[in-house]
Amino acid sequence: MLLENKNAVVYGGGGSIGGAVSRAFAREGATVHLAGRTLATVERVAHEIRAAGGAATAAQLDALDEAAVDEHADSIAGGIDISINVITHGDVQGTPLAEMSLADFERPVHNAVRTTFLTARAAARHMIKQGSGVILMFGGYGDPMANLGGLQVAFGALESLRRNLARELGPHGIRVVTLQTAGIPESMPMDLVPRAAITEQIIDKTMLRRAATLADVGNVAAFAASDHARTITASALNITCGTVVG
Repeated sequence: MLLENKNAVVYGGGGSIGGAVSRAFAREGATVHLAGRTLATVERVAHEIRAAGGAATAAQLDALDEAAVDEHADSIAGGIDISINVITHGDVQGTPLAEMSLADFERPVHNAVRTTFLTARAAARHMIKQGSGVILMFGGYGDPMANLGGLQVAFGALESLRRNLARELGPHGIRVVTLQTAGIPESMPMDLVPRAAITEQIIDKTMLRRAATLADVGNVAAFAASDHARTITASALNITCGTVVG
């Protein structure tokens, strides 16, 4: 197993992407500590992991709360080997920037930078002590797309943060890697009216004529967090099915 005896923290572990990553980590032997605002949601995923023979805990946590993030990280026995943050950022899509309110534009930028900094810092403080660790980010860069509000601006900010973290933490044996996607249709709500149209748009932009699945995200996350990827840092793993050309 790729992650045997590793401690992994997944912020937003109750969501579709967080759940997929958590299950993949557990399948590869990690003890997964799921955190999210809604305890019932993260507990459901943790229960599924335990039922399948894995190890998981669930905690109610607002990953935008500095004190709460630090307290939760400090409570994890045995240190933190892997950290990934996939909480929602409160972005508003479908409205042109020229018609968008300042609040709707800046919310995802503020939330993404704040929560990623807080959770990465909390993990880094523990990883520095042990001289190893992996911090994963989710999103990545890409060609501008219309009507995404502040979301791509937020991802751009996270890429800058990733580079800085990788530079400072590398000497301590800590890797920082982005999982770069171009949209995961399975993660969209089933009742989303334009779901089929958005899925078609995502697939049409790919070279492989298929979109990445939640299972794909989980598998790549497990690989990126493992020693098989020990030479990869300060970089993005492109899982866009060819939408983004490196």
